[in-house]
This record gives sequence, C-alpha cells and structure tokens, in this order.
Amino acid sequence: MKHILPFVIAALFSGQAMAEDAIAVTENIVFSQTSETDLNQFIWKKRPIVVFANSDADPRYTEQIELLLAKLHDLEERDVVVLTDTDPSAKSQLRLKLRPRGFMLAIIGKDGGVKLRKPFPWDVREITRSIDKMPLRKRELREKKREASES
Repeated sequence: MKHILPFVIAALFSGQAMAEDAIAVTENIVFSQTSETDLNQFIWKKRPIVVFANSDADPRYTEQIELLLAKLHDLEERDVVVLTDTDPSAKSQLRLKLRPRGFMLAIIGKDGGVKLRKPFPWDVREITRSIDKMPLRKRELREKKREASES
C-alpha cells in the first residue's frame, strides 16, 4: 500500500493576493500565512526546510521558492515541509531559534536537529542528496525496500 504524505508550505506572504491567515490548498500543497510555527510538531514526522529572507521581494528568496516548487514530488517523497519567514520584525520562534542573517536556507532533520544551513538558494537535487545521506533516511529506504520485496 502506497502512503501519500502531504507536502506543506507554510508561508508568510505579504501582499494583496491573499488575505491575512488565508489558506489555499492545491493537491498536496498548503499555503498559509501563519506567523508562529513550532518545529516540535514535526519531530519524527517531517523534515522541515526553512527559508528566511528579510523580504518576500528578495531575489534569492524568490529563486529558492521557484526551485522548491519545480520538484515538489522529490520533496514529498522525503517527508519535507517547507516553512518560510520573510518578516524579520515579527521575531518569530523560527528566527529566534535559527538566527538567520538575511537570506538563509536551513534543513532540519526529523529528530529536530539543524542538519544544514546555506546562505544562498539550493537546488532540490542538492537538497534531496543531502537528505538521502542522513541515517534516518537511509533506514527509511531500507524499510521501504524490505516491504516491497515482501509483497
């Protein structure tokens, strides 16, 4: 039986296109304007990728979101949740914990630990390779392979 796990993008978009706290659902993608996200809710369930910028107009932020949206399926296979924060004045829990300086991409493991920080946009191929090297991901792949061979 194939499990379909949702891919979530919780975004802090400012603009007139979306009303405050609006949520739009498209297949497995959720766009939300929540300002407070607790990383503890994802422990042992999802791998958060957090994208920070000082503004949603930052070209690096825009490029990173485009790169992520281009290969959603690859991220969904790895239980990734993408969280964004483009409002440094809000001083969210994510900002206080990860302390970005301008643009930053952070990959958080299912155990809640920060696995990688990058000060520039990263392609999904590089992100997935980094995730695939994690011990828990290797274990997930072995278990999936074992389940496939048993059925």
